[in-house]
Amino acid sequence: MSDPADLGTRIRILEDIEAIKKLKARYWRCMDKKLWDEMGQVYATEAVQEYGTDRVQGDGKAVVQWIRNGIEDVATAHGGHSPEIEITSGTTARGIWALQDYLVWKSGMKMMGFGHYEDEYVKEGGVWKIKSTKVIRTFEEWTAAKQ
Repeated sequence: MSDPADLGTRIRILEDIEAIKKLKARYWRCMDKKLWDEMGQVYATEAVQEYGTDRVQGDGKAVVQWIRNGIEDVATAHGGHSPEIEITSGTTARGIWALQDYLVWKSGMKMMGFGHYEDEYVKEGGVWKIKSTKVIRTFEEWTAAKQ
């Protein structure tokens, strides 16, 4: 039989992992629905977002504005799955998520992509936030706009 204190720790870790899963789901929902103010709430006080060679660092508003500038007028559908989340302390964690997304520009150009997110999380005020997220593409399929 396991020590009750150990059971409490294990339950807390599972609750933290579930909270991080919900956080990442909120990130994608806010991105696809263009809920920029709500999306700002998923980021830590100091956050980093990387996509390829592009990078932004700052508070949630700065990161969201950077994302918004790139996809404001783009219809998007993001999905993540197969999370590998590791709680590294009572207030830090890291995770890797498989990514599939689909983007459609007003011109009709389309992109379906696959890859992974590599994330770091921090608990601020008892709430998990994204400290850094890096998108690493493994495959993209582009369809040109119709002439």
